[in-house]
Amino acid sequence: MKRTGSKSVRALAAVAAIVSLFALQTVPANAGGVDFRKAVPGSGKGLTIGLIGLDDAIGFGKDVHDSIAREAKKAGATLIFCDGKLKGDVALACAKTFKLKKVQGYANFNAVADAAPAICKAGPQVPVIAIDIEQDPCQSAFMGADNANAGATTGKALGEYFKKNFNCEYDAFISLEDYGVGIANELRMGGYRSGFASVCGAIPADKLKKYDAGRLDKALEVMPAALTTLPGKSKIIVVAINDQGIQGAFSAAKQVGREKDIYAGSQGAEKSVWCDIKNNDHWIGATAYFPERYGEIVVPYLIDLIKGKKVPFQLKVKHIAINGGNIEKYFGKISC
Repeated sequence: MKRTGSKSVRALAAVAAIVSLFALQTVPANAGGVDFRKAVPGSGKGLTIGLIGLDDAIGFGKDVHDSIAREAKKAGATLIFCDGKLKGDVALACAKTFKLKKVQGYANFNAVADAAPAICKAGPQVPVIAIDIEQDPCQSAFMGADNANAGATTGKALGEYFKKNFNCEYDAFISLEDYGVGIANELRMGGYRSGFASVCGAIPADKLKKYDAGRLDKALEVMPAALTTLPGKSKIIVVAINDQGIQGAFSAAKQVGREKDIYAGSQGAEKSVWCDIKNNDHWIGATAYFPERYGEIVVPYLIDLIKGKKVPFQLKVKHIAINGGNIEKYFGKISC
């Protein structure tokens, strides 16, 4: 979901979920989700809409930006983009700019949930669609991950794999979490466990090992020690709040010659990990969020809001568990 530079490492907490992705306080999960719908040509003619981006230095954030720009252009709307760069004060400045430029509605992917009230107050009083991170009190709709179902999707895939291959026998269930993102962490990581339990039964307390290590750098730090506590064990499940946590887990395991001892699940299925998923048969599943298609929800629904139409509050993505066997079905031919 890959990036090892200092700026990118700093960014990963925001993406958790992403994928992602996040300093999130998301709304409760809503089963089912909404379908993607491409913008109708001309539907946004004469409208000016805004986007406070997550951070274009992050693949997930850039994919979301590009998809919204694509659909806004198709609709004939003018898009004013302002990169929030993972900072509340920068997002606040973006909102002030939107007010000056008289945007008629905007999407907000601000990464700092605590800054949302100030951003809402400073920006124009127009329809707002929050992306992946709650933007109270001004959000008109929330678009993004269905966190509990996203976790359960790949949790169930892991359970099915372990039932088929190991009769649901495993040595440990390592959960690389991000406590800083609040309820999103609880929903997503709890979703893994409930999905897995639906196939293999509840995870015994002595097998569940939680770490505040959902990011790449943190996973690299904790996994060697975690594996040391499991000498000789070869059926270790590792799940993370995003793709990067699992990249870190595999990298750390490889350093100590134990990459074949872990079986992983992640969140995001970002383009940057497609080759990893395709070529690593121990990467059992990655829940797809389709950031490259977010614009197909954000733009048409934002235009609807601006025009005074009723829109569902929760605009959740329909998640799918991606693996090496089905990845090209959903993302096309992948050259690695």
